[in-house]
Amino acid sequence: MSNNVKQRRIILDLAVTLDGFIEGKNGEVDWCIMDPDMGFTNFLNQIDTIIYGRKSYDLWGQYIPKTKDSDTEKEIWELVHSKKKYVFSRTQKETDNRAIFINENIVEEVNKLKDKPGKDIWLYGGASLITTFINLGLVDEFRLSIHPVILGEGKPMFIDIKQRLNLKVVNSKTFSSGVVQLIYHLKGD
Repeated sequence: MSNNVKQRRIILDLAVTLDGFIEGKNGEVDWCIMDPDMGFTNFLNQIDTIIYGRKSYDLWGQYIPKTKDSDTEKEIWELVHSKKKYVFSRTQKETDNRAIFINENIVEEVNKLKDKPGKDIWLYGGASLITTFINLGLVDEFRLSIHPVILGEGKPMFIDIKQRLNLKVVNSKTFSSGVVQLIYHLKGD
């Protein structure tokens, strides 16, 4: 018996510097360009769930835009906060009305999420959770937005990856801001 329901995908969507950092050495992301041409709102409409590590959730999962932020940024954060949120944490166990915390059985819990009806799932990060998901083979799509800046130091995009992943480019686009977006799938998918 086959069911024709398409399984939801885990999409790693990252802003990264030309030298491969996702944050500066002090956690800064001020280099990240919010270019409306990049269609980030379209991406947010393609997903209905966001997966965070606890540190990323603490920093960004409940972020409230500043009064001085642009209307576009405020709209983006409103969209982000309208999504179902799951937080993978070894330490924090309680679930609140803003997020569901998962502490163990990562593969099983992610596969349950993927099998639920709905839109795709954004793997937000942080770096440790991204590494875990890659090493467990849970990432279906890599969306990297390479920003035209070299930081020299910071938090690397990928660390401690245990095996080679052969990818194929399924889309690429250059924006007027200088950002280049590359979308990869695993070879064979």
